[in-house]
Amino acid sequence: MRKLTALIALAFAALLVAAACGDGEPTGPSATGEIAFASCRAVKPADQVCDIYVMNADGSGQTRLTDNPAIAGSPVGWSPDGTQMAFLSTRDDGNTDIYVMNADGSGQTRLTHNGATQPAWSPDGSRILFTSERDGNSEIYVMNADGSNVTRLTDNPAIDYGPYWSPDGSRITFESDRDGSFEVYVMNADGSGLTRLTDNPTNNFGPGWSPDGSRIAFISDRDGNAEIYVMQAVGTGQTRLTSNAAGDFFGAWSPDGTQIAFLSTRDDPSENPNNEIYVMNADGSGQTRLTNDPASDGFPAWSPDGRHIAFTSNRDGNPEIYVMNADGSGQTRLTHNGAIGPVWSPAE
Repeated sequence: MRKLTALIALAFAALLVAAACGDGEPTGPSATGEIAFASCRAVKPADQVCDIYVMNADGSGQTRLTDNPAIAGSPVGWSPDGTQMAFLSTRDDGNTDIYVMNADGSGQTRLTHNGATQPAWSPDGSRILFTSERDGNSEIYVMNADGSNVTRLTDNPAIDYGPYWSPDGSRITFESDRDGSFEVYVMNADGSGLTRLTDNPTNNFGPGWSPDGSRIAFISDRDGNAEIYVMQAVGTGQTRLTSNAAGDFFGAWSPDGTQIAFLSTRDDPSENPNNEIYVMNADGSGQTRLTNDPASDGFPAWSPDGRHIAFTSNRDGNPEIYVMNADGSGQTRLTHNGAIGPVWSPAE
């Protein structure tokens, strides 16, 4: 298995376990909006058949949106206006493909028919990026939001993976091992102007645009272990933000671009360290641990107003969704039946 896959698996492996059953009443900090997530609560854990749910940010109103014996994947991709969700499912022929539905679960429609993953809405909501092996290897494609006009953007015998739109929709970052190790690349929205941004014999991956589009955070093991770096959007000024013997994995920019939430095992010296959620300023200063428990915490997701962070943790025995204030206070469990992959609706 490639090193890229192994590194990502290390960060999240402890969270990807079967969901157990239970009951409880939702409580939480005064967060607003909606959170989509995946849960296997409707079946016995061993079946691993998960569906997409949505709830209010305080944990109330948990509603099942998909109801199918096949797997519905997480995380969910909300459209920029919050009226639709893109998701993965194997429901029609056993292949993983991209579907879309309205925010209330109605109008579920299959968009791809040749196998596809990693759906990403364009900032204006008119197009969806995705990854597919339909032409023999992993390449990046784009389609209209209704599934029409599918266009292949990359064409290389190596792996092209993990596409993300720039905030203005004019450029796309992705990872590729076309030059040996995994590197970060950028191209125009039509696939032209392909440019390699990182150039290192080790792996560089997981690019994430700052909200203003001026910087890109990414993970690199160029200095011996996985650390978080940032660079200008053109690839210049590559700067290491974290520095410790443990692994640090990029999570998410705050909505205002002043902070970065990330995962690290730095404070767990055990043989099988667990992930905790940290936050730091965009220049790497002020690195602060937000969660502190023997279990693994992951999938940090900022609320649109930047005041709260939703996350997944198995601290109570099985993976559940929690929410906390942006400073780590007020950590509150929102789900009680097994859940992973929280994603805030962009519309509050």
